[in-house]
Amino acid sequence: MKKIICSLTVLLAVVFNSYASVPKKVLDTATFATGCFWCTEAKFQQLKGVEKVISGFSGGHVANPSYELVCTGTTGHAEACNIIYDPAKISYDELLAAFFVAHDPTQLNRQGNDVGTQYRSAIFYHNAAQKQKAQYYISKLNTEKAYKNPIVTQVVMYKAFYKAEDYHQNYFNQNGEQPYCKYVIQPELEKFKKVFKDKLKQ
Repeated sequence: MKKIICSLTVLLAVVFNSYASVPKKVLDTATFATGCFWCTEAKFQQLKGVEKVISGFSGGHVANPSYELVCTGTTGHAEACNIIYDPAKISYDELLAAFFVAHDPTQLNRQGNDVGTQYRSAIFYHNAAQKQKAQYYISKLNTEKAYKNPIVTQVVMYKAFYKAEDYHQNYFNQNGEQPYCKYVIQPELEKFKKVFKDKLKQ
């Protein structure tokens, strides 16, 4: 019996050490608001290294708001997405590049026909490095006059994120035949995929 216990102890130690030697995947989060979160989600889901995109609300003063309440424009929240990504496969810089392509950052409190503060352009930074990079790229794009008008994207500290109702999650993939998906999201998504054709999931 002692011999068996000893053998099992050695075996468990070997197994434990083999697991310990495998580097764990370390994920990070970017939180962006680019107008309608259905559009944001659909675009960032395409990128290699993005593990998950969660639609929700951020930047406001009301806890656990409903979609209907956010739509009134009284909560201070923006429709936003938490983008969970693997930094070993896609960098925050690349996600910022996607952010500035995914929408028009010069439109104040709107994207296309979606109007209101809940549709504002915003980067909710999680740390000093994200803040510095966001500010750097905005300054660079404005200096180079990449857009006809100045960028109005807010760069604000991430404080809270409230997940939207379940029917908003993975919306485009589950509702592709809906008119908004077909005539608004689909054309935007195709343009996005052309720009990032070398960064798309297979």
